[in-house]
Amino acid sequence: MSHKRPEFPGAEGEDINETPDKKKRSLDKYRAFGPKEQELLKTYENMESRIRKVLNTTYKKLTNSLSQDTISDEIKYLKNRLLTLKEKASLDPIYIGLFGSTGAGKSSLFNAIIDQQFFLPVSGNQVCTSCTVQVSSSRSKNYEAKIHLLSLQEWKEELKNLVELVQIPGEEKDDVGEAVQKLQALYGRDAETRSYEELLRAKLLVNIPAAKCIPLTGAQAKELSDKLDPYVRRQSDMDEVERALDEEKAKMRLWPLIKYVEVTIPKSDMIPEGVVFMDIPGTGDYNSKRDEMWKESISKCSVIWVITDIERVLGDKVHEVLLTESIKAYQGGMCNDIALVVAKADKLELEEYQRERQEKHKPVESRHDAILERNASVKRKKKTGMKTKLGRILPSDSEILNKADLVYTVSAKDYWREKYITKEESEIPKLREYVRNIYLKEKKKLLVDYVTEALSIVLLAENFNSTQDMVDRYQQSGLEGFVKDKIKALEKEIEKCFAQLEQPLNEGVKQAKLSHQKTFSELLTRDTGYQGFHKTLKAVCQKNGVYASRVFARIDLNGALAQPIYDKIDPTFANIFRIRKGTRASLKPCLDIFKDSVQEKISEIGIKNPVTSDHYKLNFFIEETNIILRTIEREILKKKMAVYESLPLSIQSDLKPYYEEAAKIQGTRSCQRMQNTLRESIEKKAEDGMFETAKEKMKMQLQELKDYIVTKLQTDISAMLKLALCHQEKLTEKLPDLQNEYQEIERIHKTLQRK
Repeated sequence: MSHKRPEFPGAEGEDINETPDKKKRSLDKYRAFGPKEQELLKTYENMESRIRKVLNTTYKKLTNSLSQDTISDEIKYLKNRLLTLKEKASLDPIYIGLFGSTGAGKSSLFNAIIDQQFFLPVSGNQVCTSCTVQVSSSRSKNYEAKIHLLSLQEWKEELKNLVELVQIPGEEKDDVGEAVQKLQALYGRDAETRSYEELLRAKLLVNIPAAKCIPLTGAQAKELSDKLDPYVRRQSDMDEVERALDEEKAKMRLWPLIKYVEVTIPKSDMIPEGVVFMDIPGTGDYNSKRDEMWKESISKCSVIWVITDIERVLGDKVHEVLLTESIKAYQGGMCNDIALVVAKADKLELEEYQRERQEKHKPVESRHDAILERNASVKRKKKTGMKTKLGRILPSDSEILNKADLVYTVSAKDYWREKYITKEESEIPKLREYVRNIYLKEKKKLLVDYVTEALSIVLLAENFNSTQDMVDRYQQSGLEGFVKDKIKALEKEIEKCFAQLEQPLNEGVKQAKLSHQKTFSELLTRDTGYQGFHKTLKAVCQKNGVYASRVFARIDLNGALAQPIYDKIDPTFANIFRIRKGTRASLKPCLDIFKDSVQEKISEIGIKNPVTSDHYKLNFFIEETNIILRTIEREILKKKMAVYESLPLSIQSDLKPYYEEAAKIQGTRSCQRMQNTLRESIEKKAEDGMFETAKEKMKMQLQELKDYIVTKLQTDISAMLKLALCHQEKLTEKLPDLQNEYQEIERIHKTLQRK
């Protein structure tokens, strides 16, 4: 039977029926991009739109032609797949984390990127809150924000620990100073002198909305910024709060209860819709829920920018700690790209620089030239340092190690004023280009996946029209037995792959047992004064070994104790879980070999039995196998974090009773007694096999991951074969003709592969 070829909107995907106004609105959505990029994205959008229409038509045909009372399980499965895919979002959010300590310039940098100078409050004489702020663009015409608050139970948990912390005798440092500010903001002056029970009975000086969320909106950026400012700015001076108007005073007092803030801006010329920037504080937070969100925020970022400023980058070590956290996210989470962004790159004293610069033979007379020379030097030094740090844990051919740009030197201030360097030299436009490239790459990848799945679904429907004879030939080919054998072979390859960690794990455990007391001693000597560290150590014990200290950056005793094991396993771990290129020692090539062998067998059967209508069955097998393997790879990416984090979590579990015991210590020489309790308990647990237990838990997580892969393959491929070997004689329903739909999706699929 001949079928009329459906009209396809050309190789570039342009809709010939589209009105000029509609095209203008569509291109307006991509105005953050240049003309060529806009046209490419418009092509992608048209392709996706056509696919959705085809899927919708297919779904309606099935629904209208089939009886809902007698529908078979196979057709139910087909309809559910169609329904899920036609409603599926085309692009998951792309999270870009701006990760830096207070005053590093994160907010100023973000304001420059979106071209709104004073949108997010910037750290000046006052300090901004430590909660995570996420910003994205939307199709709303207004600027909007949602301020999410802690629940009453979450605040009670924090309140108890804060009271214990501030009532330890001794010198007040920043850690305790912030605790005092939180208590005073919510309960008034001298709140830090009252007991936990007294404060529970006291009335808060603020009214907490029942919904635990405060919505804000503004027609202009400044309007929302002004409304947002009192909530997210932490007031360091209570007198300023007391002098404020009553309404503003209440807003200013709310900052201790803020969990996180969501901000949306209208469609932007600067950032694509679908990109979410996360302003992530450098140290997490004392509150457990906020600290959990801090870790979750880092782990779900596709890209992390470690933000530091030019005055700290060569001497201060805080950004090195943050870089280490980012590399952990790269190892264990969704992150696939890291960059060091050095802010405030216009700050330079010319005479001082001229005295200190090394290249005396080449004079620098202008501040402009000096800034560019100094920035180039910083880039070279930090890029070398980053490559060395990354090179210790990653294979030498890893994509990130071969990037042209690992370090950016940016100036938000001169982006606006162009006093010493130009807008281009401020490198803000370069970071925008970085974001656009990430978006384009991700958009195409997800669209290819989407079109491939659509093709597979329609192939499944056409496959049901095959005859019993054709099904018999596939069953007689031994395909099911072949696949079972290949899954068993894959299981052995995965075991070999994971077994590579055995020796480095053993070496790491040995090293951890030798160095655990040194690790603890180094923690204690971060500060020369024990009194200042006394309260911080108390907080470390209260938080089971992990505390986001303002003085000492993030303290993670469990992670520090596990670090010798990480030092040994990191290169092997990175090679096993590498996403792209790899050898047989990596997990992905093992999966690729399995997929290729199964698809080759399927193709071989098709060649031996050349029947025209077998084309659908053959293609369905191949495309569905691709989808099954791609789904497994995405889940591996998510599950590897549980594997990677199992070491410190196991150590924390073993030490938890001793943290609780140490946290209760009060009175004379309590600091020394806390230290002794922890030192003795770490020694005892090390002798009892704490590090060996951590090793076994990591191996157990790897075993669970292997079992997931094998079970998922067995289940999904079994379902695929069952569906593929179903035929029209077996079905009680007569399926509608879907050849036109199949042909259109196939043409879009081929066009997309050429782009």
